[in-house]
Amino acid sequence: MANNKPEAAAKMTTKEYEKELRRLQAELCKLQEWVKHEGLRVIIIFEGRDGAGKGGTIRAITERVSPRVFRVVALPAPSDREKSQLYLQRYMQHFPAAGEIVIFDRSWYNRAGVEYVMGFCTKEQHRRFLELCPVVEKFAVDGGIKLIKYWLEVGNKEQERRFEARIEDPLRQWKLSPMDLPSREKWYEYSRARDMMLEATDTEHAPWYILRSDDKKRARLNCIAHLLSLIPYQDVPREKVKLPARSHDDKYDDQATLESRRFVPEKY
Repeated sequence: MANNKPEAAAKMTTKEYEKELRRLQAELCKLQEWVKHEGLRVIIIFEGRDGAGKGGTIRAITERVSPRVFRVVALPAPSDREKSQLYLQRYMQHFPAAGEIVIFDRSWYNRAGVEYVMGFCTKEQHRRFLELCPVVEKFAVDGGIKLIKYWLEVGNKEQERRFEARIEDPLRQWKLSPMDLPSREKWYEYSRARDMMLEATDTEHAPWYILRSDDKKRARLNCIAHLLSLIPYQDVPREKVKLPARSHDDKYDDQATLESRRFVPEKY
């Protein structure tokens, strides 16, 4: 598998990015109709270091499609009850039905990453997860689910720059999670955990795709283009829609009835 880092490309302008993003998002809309038409079930997993750009990539994918088809799942820390369940149990309840694409912003691979590195699970639990995960994923794939897994690979300097921006920019401070700063200190521990995860779970039935994400614009476009290539789709014939004329009622003034109501001040 090719793993050579490409030469740095010229910076993409916002105009170029938005033009290509719009084109790809139009294709995602076509994919959405095909998934509904064929009753497909798709899971897309996004994993990577903190600050790798998972959230922005997911937003680029879901911005123009229906949340009833493209459903994003971002689970919080498990409750005491969930901790007593089988590890994968709380994730499986979010698996797709026919005509759905479920995007996991972090997934059961928490156990292979943050839980292992930060000591939230035992070494035995980690080992057992890496052993059983490919078996469970094969069960899902054999059951008809298309499973797509992306690892967003961000470089050291770029992660540092993004964390600094989160610290300084009040519009980004909400992104600074309690795990962000410890993750900087444990860079190589995360690297080793990543490599162990890939070694155990990069399988023929559910392979990992590595997405370089130092350049956010290119990463989002590359991801969407690649995703579209993995799910063959066709245009779904649609009936022509004609907007009906509004009904007429000369005896009812539907604007006059609002005059005594509370309106939002029009400051802009």
